[in-house]
Amino acid sequence: MVVNHKKTRWDPELYEARHSFVWQLGEDLIQLLDPKPGERILDLGCGPGQLTAKIAESGAIPVGLDASPAMIGQARQNFPQLSFVLQEAGEMRFQQEFDAVFSNAALHWMLDREAVARGVAAALKRGGRFVAELGGRGNIRQIEDAIERVARRHLGDNLPAKQTYYPALGEYAALLERHGLEVRSATLFDRPTALEGEAGMENWIRQFKAYYFESVPPAEATKAIGEVVEELRPIAFRDGHWVADYRRLRFIAVKI
Repeated sequence: MVVNHKKTRWDPELYEARHSFVWQLGEDLIQLLDPKPGERILDLGCGPGQLTAKIAESGAIPVGLDASPAMIGQARQNFPQLSFVLQEAGEMRFQQEFDAVFSNAALHWMLDREAVARGVAAALKRGGRFVAELGGRGNIRQIEDAIERVARRHLGDNLPAKQTYYPALGEYAALLERHGLEVRSATLFDRPTALEGEAGMENWIRQFKAYYFESVPPAEATKAIGEVVEELRPIAFRDGHWVADYRRLRFIAVKI
């Protein structure tokens, strides 16, 4: 996933051990991408590289890009035969080099969305496709609400700036079309997602939302995360496992 690594610290070991659903649920997105042998494809926000490798299985030539040094390091270790680039998505300077750009569960971390859309459009050849899925409007609303209630008890009104944004379908389509990317299909849908084990919600918060509590001492942060978990238990712990209230926005756009 692409993020500003100066703000968010990624733990590839925890990500691979407990959050493999992120790339497993993205595998059917590759069917929409429909990569062909010899195509050059940019995997934007590649994380530890599992979907980059899936794209390569088609005979396409992928390049994985991510802003997290830890994630790129893990990707290079996992798949040394593939090409990975450490870079912020908004700083890309590719020029008509790719037949397609692919992104799974990463665009909602890219807060400079105008720069990202501009960079994607520049990277694509004319007629090239942009196939992606990200968190859509309402994604993890009940989890974020619980985190913010607890954070206010510990931080008052000094909450950190959000590091994600979850756009409405029309909002994101308009962004893409401003940069010459014609949206051919788009859908916003609910996808309740099971988290692994009794500690599933705690692990999820530590991986994706720990930045809320980085300004407090470690013991207090641990206590706060525990409070979030207990606030969520009545609504998000079902039949012996945790469920995250994911909503996803998936689209196909073409450079015109």
